Amino acid sequence: MFGREQQGIMLIELMIGLVIGLMTALAIVQVLSVAESQRRTVTSGTDAQVTGAVSLHSLQREIRQAGYGLLDNPNALGCPITGKVGVNNVNITLAPVVITNGADGAPDSLQIFSSSKQGASVPLMVSNNHLQAATSFDVKSSFSVAVGDLLVAVPETGAAACALFSVTSTTQTKINHADLTAYSPAAGYPAKSFLVNLGGEINRRTYSISAKNVLQVQEYSAANPKDFYPEVVNLQALYGKDTNSDGVVDAYDTDTPTTSAGWKQVLAVRLAVVTRSSEYDKDLVTNSAPEWDLGTAITVTGTTECTSGSGGQCLALKISQLADWKHYRYKVYDTLIPLRNALWNS
Repeated sequence: MFGREQQGIMLIELMIGLVIGLMTALAIVQVLSVAESQRRTVTSGTDAQVTGAVSLHSLQREIRQAGYGLLDNPNALGCPITGKVGVNNVNITLAPVVITNGADGAPDSLQIFSSSKQGASVPLMVSNNHLQAATSFDVKSSFSVAVGDLLVAVPETGAAACALFSVTSTTQTKINHADLTAYSPAAGYPAKSFLVNLGGEINRRTYSISAKNVLQVQEYSAANPKDFYPEVVNLQALYGKDTNSDGVVDAYDTDTPTTSAGWKQVLAVRLAVVTRSSEYDKDLVTNSAPEWDLGTAITVTGTTECTSGSGGQCLALKISQLADWKHYRYKVYDTLIPLRNALWNS
């Protein structure tokens, strides 16, 4: 007698097959999840690297131009410039770069000043005394000056009074302007003073970090800043100074000079830019603030020995003001930028 052949699968076999399939699917999902997390981490890290490099390049390019057309007479450094452009009063300092130090490790800001004159910004020697109420400067040549250009009158000795004015008309040896009585020193500007040509507009840009962690730039004549690069969380800057007149930077600090002699010591600017990955990590991936390694060659006030064991001196770069700061990764980029226009005219 023959038994009947079984057909199909039993319930137990079906359940075993489902369990195996579900375990396989779970393993695949876990692998894909880890791979996607790693991909996002790598991508966000790359974004932080690119943002840091591009931000630093933009600042370098701007600072290299700092002081263009302004520093032919180093004695004029630090001179306060007063005047009026249209209906707006002007009150700025004749200096290539001014660092505004952020309080308690907050981001610094940089004011970068240069001439906007296209072609060549040539200083003009004043050939005759210019009285306080005079409305024209006698010059040896008005080369490169155009109607509407903004000029700054600077005493030969760099006294603390520089007047800004707009050119109304010119001849070969005369530059006419509106009344400067409110801005000129009582003695006026004697012969051998000189005129600095700023071009058609004041070219002073302020770089800073916004509350939304964006590197932004504020044009002097603009009402609102423009956003440049996101996820820039800190910007720190130091003046590089030559305190013993040997042409070599031997000190770094954030003390903005108040005299012409002090500004002559500023030969470079050192920057550190901190960028953050855009990807939130559920794990704690950063346990302490990143460090700015300034090396061992020059002693910098406020530094401590680097925790990396490099033997250098480091400044901690504050990031604790950020929400959930330990759940992000950070990159630090730093550079030393010579103020070449200050060096060339020293």
